[in-house]
Amino acid sequence: MSVWGKVIGGVTGFAMGGPLGGIMGLAAGHAIDRMRETGPVDDDPRYQQQHSTGFGGGAGAGFGQADLEGRQIAFTVAVIVLGAKLAKADGKVTKDEVAAFKRVFSIPSGEAADVGALFNEAKQDASGFEPYAQQVANLFAGNRIMLEDLLGALFHIAKADGVYHPKEREFIAQVADIFGFNPQEFKRIEDTYIQGKDADDPYEILDVSADASDGEVKKVYRNLVRENHPDKLMAQGLPQEFIDLANEKLATINAAYDRICKQRGIK
Repeated sequence: MSVWGKVIGGVTGFAMGGPLGGIMGLAAGHAIDRMRETGPVDDDPRYQQQHSTGFGGGAGAGFGQADLEGRQIAFTVAVIVLGAKLAKADGKVTKDEVAAFKRVFSIPSGEAADVGALFNEAKQDASGFEPYAQQVANLFAGNRIMLEDLLGALFHIAKADGVYHPKEREFIAQVADIFGFNPQEFKRIEDTYIQGKDADDPYEILDVSADASDGEVKKVYRNLVRENHPDKLMAQGLPQEFIDLANEKLATINAAYDRICKQRGIK
């Protein structure tokens, strides 16, 4: 089962608690209602897992004792909820934006309708996102790379319709602040995803001073590659469905380092 199916099936939702668990409860309710229209739900694996799977801990619990599946689901629910509220931040949500969301995150066609229903549930307005962002910040406390990747997913949603609206930027900046990133760090993350390989300042993407020695630049670069390697991120809870985003970020880091090497003549 894909991570999207686990979300819609309500897996671990009630054990998670807090606003993320609540929205998963709504998703499970919608899914069960849809299944009842076509037949019994007791034999459906999503229904069974909803009632048997949990990772323990409530809204304020740390993720240190959570299992990998719990991390993956929490990350995915956060993307759906915060992404939906982000899409509404510029005052409207178009069908193109919803279609772009489903396309960017490779949602299977058989689960697209249920994910879309949850997206619609969460996008009622741009207010009320703070509790969701705070719970995510608590759950992934101490794992700034995962929080950066979640911001990266939001940047993808923001630019999916071809327009990066000031209200969308304001929204993501507020989420980043709740995650614990200062304005300078937010700008670095923004440049990584919005400007990408054509960013004007490769040093900003690597978060290293232009006055740093070649050795210091190499050290920072190698640390970034190690911390952002897809295998490591998946071990920390990044779902397989988001691995393309991780690869894109890593490509941007590599491109920034290549530009610095060319400028400095580093071999």
